[in-house]
Amino acid sequence: MMKSVKMVLGAILAALMMTSLNSPAFAKEITLNGAGCFPVGHPVSKPWEAFIDAVNEQGKGVIQIKLIGGAPAIGSPFTLVQKMSKGAYDIVGCTEGYFGNVLIEGAALRFSEYPYSELRKNGGIDYLQKLFAKKNIHYLARYHDFGPFHLWLNKKVDRPDLRGLHLRISPIYKALFTSLGATVQRSNSAQVYTYMENGTVQGYGWPALGWVPSWIKVTKYRVEPGFYNSGLHNVINLKTWKSLNSEQQALLTKVGLEFEAKSESSTPAFQATLKKQKDWMASKGMQTINFTGADRKKWLSTAVREGWAEVIELSPEHGKALKELFTK
Repeated sequence: MMKSVKMVLGAILAALMMTSLNSPAFAKEITLNGAGCFPVGHPVSKPWEAFIDAVNEQGKGVIQIKLIGGAPAIGSPFTLVQKMSKGAYDIVGCTEGYFGNVLIEGAALRFSEYPYSELRKNGGIDYLQKLFAKKNIHYLARYHDFGPFHLWLNKKVDRPDLRGLHLRISPIYKALFTSLGATVQRSNSAQVYTYMENGTVQGYGWPALGWVPSWIKVTKYRVEPGFYNSGLHNVINLKTWKSLNSEQQALLTKVGLEFEAKSESSTPAFQATLKKQKDWMASKGMQTINFTGADRKKWLSTAVREGWAEVIELSPEHGKALKELFTK
């Protein structure tokens, strides 16, 4: 009898110890391996590095992120999220355009006509979250936005007719540029300057911000208006996410949403930054090509039509559902 009581008490004590050790007060700080889709120190990488710094500052004793490196030094940016989903990394900071090979429906983030706070209310983010989960990925948040994309050129055009131009692209604007007659080739961001300098391409797509200052030497024109959104996103290996305790998940979510809120392009601070950038470009000789009237309408409507058509062709059911949630 006494032996049985001791055994029961021992089991209860062991259970209590395990519960205590798993509580936040006893939880051990965990370190996630992080990677980025851009070279460390590159203008486009800096917001990702700022997010990591914020997590490491606020998450002392709870969770940390160790930056392993950035593409292309650690591999192609187009395969980084794919590798992360298979366990090569825990968390990745990347533009949606680089992980379309994992989730083509992620392009909805690029086409969104709503602020992210609204997408979290209307079910848009939740819908994508379910699709990400099927790829062993958890979508955390957008951590930065560089504003609308633009076409940048060293050769002037008068209307949205890109025939005769060879352009450097990422998958983000391939459908738009090719539908308007351009020939295209894909490359990593490190090759843009060289390709423009030696005449391999006459232009490229890139956001309004996150622009490399040295490119001013090989770029003469910015085409207005801009199109799409150049959001950068945090995605986490789903198995890793589920292994985190509630405090660790809450910390990452808190920091993620803080960065998401302040990266809305409609904020006065963002618009001031955008104006400062354009003023600097103008002072260095950058000229603006403004499409107006029917040309403006054609430019923007083609971007929307061709972008969504590509997604719906590859994913008819989800593409149509996401268009309802992400556009007005």
